[in-house]
Amino acid sequence: QVQLVESGGGLVQAGGSLRLSCAASGRTVRNSALGWFRQAPGKEREFVAAISWSGGVTDYTDSVKGRFTISRDNAKNTVYLQMNSLKPEDTAVYYCASDPRFWVGRRGSYAYWGQGTQVTVSS
Repeated sequence: QVQLVESGGGLVQAGGSLRLSCAASGRTVRNSALGWFRQAPGKEREFVAAISWSGGVTDYTDSVKGRFTISRDNAKNTVYLQMNSLKPEDTAVYYCASDPRFWVGRRGSYAYWGQGTQVTVSS
């Protein structure tokens, strides 16, 4: 079993930055694909970013390309989401997810999910 705990969310003005962290415990996620998803009020959960086991492959949804960066530190069993130039439409609960495969990406299913962290961007 893998437990994922997100942190780093909060309230920020439009144009600001936040860095989300997701720490894994229970089992290492060194050999796992990792992803970030978000869910805004009244909307379905959507894909944000994904990173491969090695960190060499990444993918982003179009709306965050050039503004968000996903990275991982396998020594710390942690995945990050650096979010810059935040917009009010980025407001959502952000979830991290992991799966013991090299790559899952935007359409695959992830085995483990965190509880989420709230990001609110004011205009």
